[in-house]
Amino acid sequence: MENYGKELIIDLHRCNIDRFNRKDLKKYFVQLCELIDMKRAKLTWWDDLNVPEEQKQTQAHTKGTSAVQFILTSNITIHTLDILQNVYINIFSCKEFDSAIALEFTKKFFEGLVIQHLTIDRI
Repeated sequence: MENYGKELIIDLHRCNIDRFNRKDLKKYFVQLCELIDMKRAKLTWWDDLNVPEEQKQTQAHTKGTSAVQFILTSNITIHTLDILQNVYINIFSCKEFDSAIALEFTKKFFEGLVIQHLTIDRI
């Protein structure tokens, strides 16, 4: 069967949560896309910014920021869990990219411990 792309799934723990903000997350997307040669498109956020205090997320498994960086060949998603100091990332593209480079960059950027990672070829 023909390969139609791949997805890199990364779970990082004990990250530097100072990086869990829109400015740094956007920087992550920009630098990662340059590194793996992906063309960025629309960036979409989901977080508690501008949400009334009583509606903000407070549980460890929900408090954080989610973002989708659409790229010409698919998307990159990120989910931070601020209280747990974890970040979960999926890089999916129909265009080939170097998973090892993306993994190492992500680990260094968030200063985290790779708990698990998996690369899946899409067929």
